[in-house]
Amino acid sequence: MTSSSDGQLLRAYRSGDRGAFTALVLRHEAALLRHARALLGSGSTFEDVVQEVFLKLAQVPPELPPECDGDPELERLHLASWLHKVTRNACMDVMRGETRRRRREKDAAASEGHSGGMTVVEERDTRAAVRRELERLPVDQREVLVLRLLDERSYKEIAEITGRKVGTVGWLISVGLKTLGEKLEPLLGGEKNTEHGASPVRIDRLQGETS
Repeated sequence: MTSSSDGQLLRAYRSGDRGAFTALVLRHEAALLRHARALLGSGSTFEDVVQEVFLKLAQVPPELPPECDGDPELERLHLASWLHKVTRNACMDVMRGETRRRRREKDAAASEGHSGGMTVVEERDTRAAVRRELERLPVDQREVLVLRLLDERSYKEIAEITGRKVGTVGWLISVGLKTLGEKLEPLLGGEKNTEHGASPVRIDRLQGETS
């Protein structure tokens, strides 16, 4: 079952094979959890959203376009794009419904930030520090960075998932990485390039720390 393509699994599920649906969940769940967490933060809500996405997949599985039939990679890309779009829409619904609560949390986080400026420097768990700084980024930057660094999506795929232009995606990734580098530079022991003001934190190092 694990060697079956997404198209084969969808067809098997429509024929009543529940094991095929389980295989699809196992194949795509981690990426969707990362995407939802990037948008909603580390609370329990992001897990509930992904459960709702798979419930929708179970109730109304998408039809893959004819040009995907028999091509495992095209089948995977099409289904993954569908799942990510449904995840993003569900997250946006949650965010719209929790605007007031998130504003209060943001104010509280800003207040804590003023009183604890050395938190990053003193953080022993580097991975937790990277995740924390990711969650502090604006949601649009956080989303594209997770899709790019953790899920290794192309700029074109990210643009399709988020509904943004490819150039906008590139700009958000660039700005987000620069901010992450500046915040994590003390923790990772790098020395800032004084000539250009650039952080030495490398993209591949960030990718390893957040996986």
